[in-house]
Amino acid sequence: MAPLSVCVFCGSRPGLDPAFEADAQRLGQGIAERGWRLVYGAGDVGLMGTVARATQRAGGHTFGVIPQHLVDWEVGKTDLTSYVVTETMHERKKVMFMNCDAVVLLPGGAGSLDEVFEVLTWRQLGLHEKPVVVVNTNGYWDPLLALLRHVVEQGFADASVLGYLTVVSDADAALDHLT
Repeated sequence: MAPLSVCVFCGSRPGLDPAFEADAQRLGQGIAERGWRLVYGAGDVGLMGTVARATQRAGGHTFGVIPQHLVDWEVGKTDLTSYVVTETMHERKKVMFMNCDAVVLLPGGAGSLDEVFEVLTWRQLGLHEKPVVVVNTNGYWDPLLALLRHVVEQGFADASVLGYLTVVSDADAALDHLT
């Protein structure tokens, strides 16, 4: 059996709470320590860069996927085990998802929300059964989880959608869940 490939969606900024970077660091290190592969957006900034550097420092394999327009901005991390350049953001998400066995969401912004909502929608439509783990560092994702409950309460989704996400408090709990 091949080692687990974990796709991490997270911010291209570090955020204001130092716990965000600490969880990104711990997740990357833990992925490498377990012999797993990190799949991510190939950024060298924010939490993206933190998780990738932590994986590399611990001897792990990294698979980065970045669209050409971000390469042009020179924000790509090119010293990865595998580095793939796509034409579009949509293609980037597809390549990342097709090359992973599980998804972990760390704190992030609109891009992270876009990525996790696409994966959540695909799951709702029965297109995959991969685990999706939300790392709710210091309650960062509480408003998102409240919104999802609201969507269900207002009749726009079946309650089963809430079960497609596993919410954990920190990176160690995410690693334990995936183990």
